[in-house]
Amino acid sequence: MDIHAEESQLNQLEAALLALDRVTVSRILSESRASTAPLLRIEGLIVPVLERIGTGWEDGRVSLSQVYMSGRLCEEVVDGILPAADDSRKCLPPMAIAVMEDYHLLGMRIVYSAMRASGFTLRNYGRIEMDQLVARVKAEGIAILLLSALMLPSALRIKDLRAKLLAEGCEPRIVVGGAPFRFDDRLWRDVGADAFGSSASDAIAAVTLLVGEMK
Repeated sequence: MDIHAEESQLNQLEAALLALDRVTVSRILSESRASTAPLLRIEGLIVPVLERIGTGWEDGRVSLSQVYMSGRLCEEVVDGILPAADDSRKCLPPMAIAVMEDYHLLGMRIVYSAMRASGFTLRNYGRIEMDQLVARVKAEGIAILLLSALMLPSALRIKDLRAKLLAEGCEPRIVVGGAPFRFDDRLWRDVGADAFGSSASDAIAAVTLLVGEMK
């Protein structure tokens, strides 16, 4: 597919998702099915479009409800492309995503949808307090924990979270994202994270690398 055709397809998919047009979304994904593997098709179409929609919200062009519902629609369509028994979803370490002590869930919503769209299975803890998060990570044996933060105080608390997890004998790999980490490219290391993603695609790449290291 040439660059103009690819851009046209991305534009069509974005418009269909914002309009919650399930039929068109399914058609667009089906049209590329013959020549592209499922994961490549999803990573090449759904992930960049979800990031576009998230940018649209930041710019004031897209409503929060459109972001949320387009993400849900992507998840539903992807489940038909990558069923639970798909080989790409086997033998993955337990993963979870959360927003700790912050009220802004948009970034997490986009990353969660994109991760699932790329074949990863992960628990969505939503907004959660630190002590509850430590308890769940320990109880569920989480090996990779993704954390999204919009406010600097929430980002700085990740250092305390890491200390509490270590005190409980838990050493999950922590992947962080959000505005504070984009503004300060050293912050993710300062709070004790193992990786930082400035976008959903970055988060997918970071988790893929971590999973490879655990094998």
